[in-house]
Amino acid sequence: MITIFYIILSVIIVSLVSLVGVLTLFLGEKRLNNILLILVSLSAGTLFGGAFLHLIPEAVNQSGSFDINISFLILLGIIIFFLIDKIIHWKHSHKKSELTHSVEVDNKSRIGYLNLIGDGLHNFIDGLIIAGSYFVSIPIGIATTIAVIVHETPQELADFGVLLYAGFSKLKALMFNFFSAAFAIVGATVGIVIGTRSETFILSIIPFAGGAFVYIAGSQLIPELFHKEHNLKELFQHLFMFIFGVLIMYGLLFL
Repeated sequence: MITIFYIILSVIIVSLVSLVGVLTLFLGEKRLNNILLILVSLSAGTLFGGAFLHLIPEAVNQSGSFDINISFLILLGIIIFFLIDKIIHWKHSHKKSELTHSVEVDNKSRIGYLNLIGDGLHNFIDGLIIAGSYFVSIPIGIATTIAVIVHETPQELADFGVLLYAGFSKLKALMFNFFSAAFAIVGATVGIVIGTRSETFILSIIPFAGGAFVYIAGSQLIPELFHKEHNLKELFQHLFMFIFGVLIMYGLLFL
């Protein structure tokens, strides 16, 4: 029962992170971009640390060896999140010269709703992962939840911006973003039902989550840190926050 309590509490907190978009209303664009990159660095560190210090070692420990099944499940996590990534960034493209104003507005709206669908799927799987992690052990569940929260913070800020770009009002963007994030609760509920009945699910979700974390950190977060030139101070800030993220995950090994 305590495990289910931790799962539900964790996914509620993860869902509430979506409301961080309100911060964009009080920060200038330059300051917001600087904060985002610092959060991205921290997020990359926690995801890599979560994958290589918690999830993959735990999968090996549960299996007894690093076998082909673990490798396959890690790759499956990478493939599924690659698919989600493609859905989120899928856009109905037209040449600007061929667009009327009404079509352009419709296209922006389409981008917003596609982003919500992709993010909802992403959050649903996050809920599954969090539930499965807690069924392995509470420390593994906490480490996974922290990694998800730190990753979701810059992601939700970006998603809020996408919805505003798509023509949503600020209130509507916050509400829809929270609704999409709440799919983590649905995923956790499904994970609880499956996890209490299937040991295979518990053994499979951990390496799958490891692959997902590696994909997100390596393909989404790290490249973001190279989109613009940085001075020496910013370079050390990003490096420090990346290492700090790894150290957070290392510290959780002693729980």
